[in-house]
Amino acid sequence: MFRFLFTRRWLGLLLAVMVMGLVCVELGQWQLRRYAERQQTNAQISANLRADPAPIDEVMSPGAPPATEDEWRAVTTTGRYDADAQITVLYRTRDGAPGVDVVVPLVTTSGTAVLVDRGWVATSGNGNDVGPLPAPPAGTVTVTGWVRRGAEGGSNETTPADGTVRAISSDAIAAALPYGVYDGFLQLTAEQPTVQPRPLQVPAPDLGSGPHFFYGLQWFFFAVLAFGFWCYFAWTEYQQSRAGHQQPASERPSATPVDSKHHAGDVAGRR
Repeated sequence: MFRFLFTRRWLGLLLAVMVMGLVCVELGQWQLRRYAERQQTNAQISANLRADPAPIDEVMSPGAPPATEDEWRAVTTTGRYDADAQITVLYRTRDGAPGVDVVVPLVTTSGTAVLVDRGWVATSGNGNDVGPLPAPPAGTVTVTGWVRRGAEGGSNETTPADGTVRAISSDAIAAALPYGVYDGFLQLTAEQPTVQPRPLQVPAPDLGSGPHFFYGLQWFFFAVLAFGFWCYFAWTEYQQSRAGHQQPASERPSATPVDSKHHAGDVAGRR
């Protein structure tokens, strides 16, 4: 009864189901790898957020970007803000409201500057209408902030134009400054002395695991579902074939028998 499974049609269908299943399993494993990577990254970020602030030179340097495992580590440094070199980062929304981030170079006591993202300021319209921005503290300032790696976007995003950029790149911004700049930037968490008004501080990173784990389970379910459908259709065909073979001969459709006498009379009448 199951010989139909070895026909070209059913073997082709089985091959398609197997390919689909393998693809779904691979996608599920990829999602689980993403989940494991996210868990590992979150653990590292959590440890960095709990750590005491370190001197900036222990984590950042002018010649190399911060290590990936040092991102979101708090560092502290002292210097003077170069308010004339202030830059706004466009298209930074918060809770659906348009705004900008305010970035100011802080020239440290060593003479090397570090870019400090002081926070977010709401704007009107589509975010391009930047009005007066809060001024940074004057004089010597002690800054504490999270270490961030610079953006790697195209030059149209990172090169300053009329005091604005779309992404923070210390390399692109440093080209327009008369002093050396640490690679990367700081996301401000505290500064002494403080001033008012001041930009809103950027919140800590989201440490959620994301949807990767459940996406992985879904892909595995799709693989099982595809094979389950193949088995269901195969079983349905088997049941239909079995029912046809078990039907009594008297109930099977057949040609209507011909009445020989009636046929003979018809022939005679035509003569």
